[in-house]
Amino acid sequence: MNTADLGLPVEVPSTALFTDQYELTMLQAALKAGTAERRSVFEVFTRRLPDGRRYGVVAGTGRVLDAVENFRFDEPVLAFLREHGIVDEETAKWLAGYRFGGDIWGYPEGEVYFPGSPIMRVEGSFAECVLLETVILSILNHDSAIAAAASRMASAAGDRPLIEMGARRTHELAAVAAARAAYVGGFATTSDLAAGFRYGIPTVGTSAHAFTLLHDRERDAFRAQVDALGRGTTLLVDTYDVAEAVAAAVEVAGPGLGAVRIDSGDLLLVAHRVRQQLDELGARDTKIVVTSDLDEYAIASLAAAPVDAYGVGTQLVTGSGHPTAAMVYKLVARAETADPEAPLVPVAKKSSGGKTSIGGRKWAARRLDADGVAEAEVVGTGAVPAGLAERQLQVELVKAGEVVAREPLDVPRERHIAARANLPLSATQLSRGEPVLPTEYAHGPSGS
Repeated sequence: MNTADLGLPVEVPSTALFTDQYELTMLQAALKAGTAERRSVFEVFTRRLPDGRRYGVVAGTGRVLDAVENFRFDEPVLAFLREHGIVDEETAKWLAGYRFGGDIWGYPEGEVYFPGSPIMRVEGSFAECVLLETVILSILNHDSAIAAAASRMASAAGDRPLIEMGARRTHELAAVAAARAAYVGGFATTSDLAAGFRYGIPTVGTSAHAFTLLHDRERDAFRAQVDALGRGTTLLVDTYDVAEAVAAAVEVAGPGLGAVRIDSGDLLLVAHRVRQQLDELGARDTKIVVTSDLDEYAIASLAAAPVDAYGVGTQLVTGSGHPTAAMVYKLVARAETADPEAPLVPVAKKSSGGKTSIGGRKWAARRLDADGVAEAEVVGTGAVPAGLAERQLQVELVKAGEVVAREPLDVPRERHIAARANLPLSATQLSRGEPVLPTEYAHGPSGS
C-alpha cells in the first residue's frame, strides 16, 4: 500500500540534491558543447551478485518513481548551486525548468534478477537522464540489498512469520526504506512506526527489558502489560530466569497468553524448554517468538525448534553482510545529433578489471524448461525472438515523464513470492554457490 492509497498527508521533499556534483558538471559541459539534448539510453545492472548469492531481488522501484517525480530545482537549491559556483548561470536557468520528460522501463518490483539483467532502463535526453544516476542507484542498491537478505530469511523461515525490527541499527530514514524492502522480500510486519505510516506495513511491538527492570518484580511488569494490552500480548521472559518468568507469565495472563519472547541464550535449547513448560502449564496455544541477532543461517538452524515467529534487526538492515547490490548506471546507446529522430548508436565502456559493459538498448526475458521452471535469463538487443516475446521482464514505469506503474506494496510482495517459486529449487539453498540461472546474451541487428 502506498501513501495515495492511505490518503496520508506525507510530503516528499525535492530529491534534486540527492546526487553527485559531477552529474551537474557533466550537464554544464554538455550544454556548452551542444550535446545535452542527444537522445540517450541508460541502463541499471549489476555485473555480479554478492559472493555466494543465488539471485537478486528488485526493490525500491516505487521509491524511485517518487524520487523522479520530485526531482525539482527550487529557488533555495538553485541559490546554493550558484553561491558555491557548482554551475554557471546558463546551467542554473536550465535546471530551474527541469522536469524528467523521458521514459523508464524496468523489472517490476519484487522480481528476481541476475548478473547483466537490465533492471532499469532510462531514456530521454542526455541532460535529463544523467542527473538521475545517483538517486536511482542509491535507492535500488540499498533496497535491493535489504530485499535479497529478507528473501533468504523468508525462505529459511518457511511458513513462520518474520518481524522487521532493525530501526535502531541504521540511519533513521534508511530504517523506513529497509522496512519497506523487507516487506517486499517476505517479512510480515515491522516495529518501525514511520514505515507503517508511510507505507501501510503492519506494525507490532510490546516491551523491552527496560519495562521489566522498571518494576520491583518481574511479575508486576507482566501484570501491568497484561492489564494495558490484554492477555494476547507478548511477554519478554529472559530478563532474569526464563523458567521462573514463563511460570509467572502464565500465572498472570492465564493459558490464553498470546506469546513469550526469548532474546538471549541458546535459542534452540531454550525454545524447546519453554515449549515444554508452556504445554505443561496448559498454555498450549501460547506462541514463542525469538530474537537476538538472527540472520538466515540462524533462522535455518531453528527450523526444528518449536518457534512460531522470528524478529530480525541488525543483519537485515545491513543486507546480511552485503549492504549494497553493486548496481551501476551506464550509458548504453545515444544519438549522434540532437534530432529526436536520429538513430541510436550502441556505446560501451571498454576497460580491464571486469568493468566492461555491453552497448545497445536491452530487452530481457526468462526462458522456461519443459516443466515451466526458469532455466536462463536471456538478455539481448534488437528484435526479441518469437519464443521469448511472451516472457519479457521489463514493464513500462514512466511514459513521457508521467508515472504509469504505481502499485500497492502488497503487489510486489506477492510478485516476489511467485518469482522465487519459479526458480530452480537450489535457489533457496544457503550454501555458497553461483547464480541459479545463467545469463545468456542474444545480439540482434540493431542496438536502437
